[in-house]
Amino acid sequence: MYSRLTIVSVASALAVTAVCAQDKPQLTVDELVAKNVGAKGGADALRALQSIRHNGKMLVNEGQIQLAYAETKKRPDEVRTETTLQGMTAVEAYDGKAGWRISPFQGRKDPERMSADDVKPLMEDAEIDGPLVNWKEKGSTLEYVGREDVDGTSAYKIKVVRKNGDVNFVYLDPDHFLEIRILSQRVRHGAQEETETDVGDYEKIGGVFLPFSIESGRKGDSDKQKVVIEKAEANVPVDDAIFHFPTTASK
Repeated sequence: MYSRLTIVSVASALAVTAVCAQDKPQLTVDELVAKNVGAKGGADALRALQSIRHNGKMLVNEGQIQLAYAETKKRPDEVRTETTLQGMTAVEAYDGKAGWRISPFQGRKDPERMSADDVKPLMEDAEIDGPLVNWKEKGSTLEYVGREDVDGTSAYKIKVVRKNGDVNFVYLDPDHFLEIRILSQRVRHGAQEETETDVGDYEKIGGVFLPFSIESGRKGDSDKQKVVIEKAEANVPVDDAIFHFPTTASK
C-alpha cells in the first residue's frame, strides 16, 4: 500500500509537470508539420519512396467477415485497392485524373467510372505521405486548432482545407507526432459526409513509417471496417496500366 508521503510526492510531481506543460511554448503549424515529416523518416526518405504495395485483410460487420486486401500506390497520385471474398474481387482505382470501380458484390462485374464526388476518398488515399506533407504544393491551407482528446491521448489537431474545399482534421500523437486519427468532411451528392479514420501500428518500410492498422467509417458509427496490413513492399515496379480504366469490359 502507498504511504501518505508517496502519494503527496506523486501529486506534487504531477502538479509540477502540469505547470511546465502550461509554460511550454505552443508549437506552430509549421513546426508540427516538420515534426511529422521527421517522425515518418524525413523528407529524403519520403521522396525516395515512389511506390508501395500492401497485402493483408479487411474485417467488416464487426469482424464477422474477412476479405483478402491488396493496395498499390504510386507517385504522384495513383492508387488501386482490391478486396477478395469467395473468388470475387472488388476493385477501386484512381489514375491521378479519374476513378473507376468493379463491384461484383453488388452484382456489377464490369468496370464503371466513378463520379467526381465518389472518387474523393480515393484521391486522398493515393497520397503516400498523408495530407500534411507538401501541403503548400497541394494547394491546401493549414491551421493549428489546439489539442483534443483522442481515446485518452491529448493529440495535436490540425485543420487541412484542400484545394477542392474538402476538410481534414489531422490528429497527431503528442509524443511521436504521427497521425493517429483523420476526420474527413466532404460534400458528396449534395450532402455533408464525415468519415473517421484511426491509424496505428506503424512499421518502417523503405525508410518510412507507415500505419499497418487502418480503421474507418462514418463518424459515430460503431461498425467500422478495419484493414490489417500483413506485408508491405517499398519501391516495387508497378505498371501504370493497373490504375487506368480497362479498355475492354469483362464478360
